[in-house]
Amino acid sequence: MNEKTFRKNLVELLRGGHAFVTPAKALEAVSAKKRHVQPGPGLHSVWEELEHIRIAQEDIIRYAMDPSWVSPEFPKGYWPEETNKVTDAMWDASVKEFFNGLDEMIAIAQNEEIDLTAEFPHGEGRTYLRQLLLAADHNSYHLGQIVQTRKLLGDW
Repeated sequence: MNEKTFRKNLVELLRGGHAFVTPAKALEAVSAKKRHVQPGPGLHSVWEELEHIRIAQEDIIRYAMDPSWVSPEFPKGYWPEETNKVTDAMWDASVKEFFNGLDEMIAIAQNEEIDLTAEFPHGEGRTYLRQLLLAADHNSYHLGQIVQTRKLLGDW
């Protein structure tokens, strides 16, 4: 296996843009007036989807890297409370934290000192690679949900 190419491909998967929209494109120019709007019964707002991705991504990373990490209660702890207003400060902080987490995952993928196929000591048989793939998969799904929500709201 060519490890350099493998890591490069993993980073490309995390960044998106080949088979699915990039995070930057999905979150670009979201209407401040529509961030909190649910497009229909049982559907999440763009804000709820973004916060869910951010919370889950943080949990996936911390679970692998920090043996003292305590995951949120499932499923409630992985979703924000509904709100009638998402301020610019709330939005900007969430976007920033999401991208910081994404950058952290990319750094893990690029760190040749980490054997990505190794089980991490507290991971119940899970590997660093599994965590990165899980995050990439989860992020891509919910970024697609964000795009769909924006389309339903006329904001795409």
